[in-house]
Amino acid sequence: MINPDQRRLDRSLERLQHRLPGWIARPVGGLRKPDARWVRIPVGVLFILGGLVGFLPILGFWMVPLGLLLLAIDVPFLRRPTSALMVRGERRWTEWRRSRQSGKQSQAARTSPE
Repeated sequence: MINPDQRRLDRSLERLQHRLPGWIARPVGGLRKPDARWVRIPVGVLFILGGLVGFLPILGFWMVPLGLLLLAIDVPFLRRPTSALMVRGERRWTEWRRSRQSGKQSQAARTSPE
């Protein structure tokens, strides 16, 4: 039986995967499969380590959350905080996009010739 934290994380990952372009969504889907655990854990650790030296070219701080996300699939105590951050981030992203859209619409209404 899957616990609520794992279900919440799976739903968040599913929504994220559907929003990604196909060329990156396929590898993400492959990493989410249960038999990819032996790849997922080392890749997650390497991403975190690479993110810690984010001041170097190519490597960046963006690698830390991605590594934590990969590890949260297999490490139970990381699931709850990771899924909570994903849900919060998704809400903020949606609010930001809505505010941008409403800002563009109001700007277009102000600049339209009458």
